[in-house]
Amino acid sequence: MELQLKELGNDVYAYQYIQEGERLGEITWTLLGDVMVMDHTYVSDKLRGQGVAKKLLDSAASYAREQELKMEPVCSYVVAAFSKSDEYDDVKA
Repeated sequence: MELQLKELGNDVYAYQYIQEGERLGEITWTLLGDVMVMDHTYVSDKLRGQGVAKKLLDSAASYAREQELKMEPVCSYVVAAFSKSDEYDDVKA
């Protein structure tokens, strides 16, 4: 599964999974200074239950580490993932 980093404009970014022109997964954030405000996670019904949301979040977390950014969870998926696991503690805002 290849995820693409996209700049959507106005300091909004996303990792997207697109297959045959269809967006099947996406995690988006707004960059405020050095904080990624994680505001949306989407996975198509076709891929639910296959760990796609976690792959999207892991890609965003890797990006945060590479760019020396922090992540603030706003969307319910990221809030839940941050509370269930300590693997993101180093990037929590």
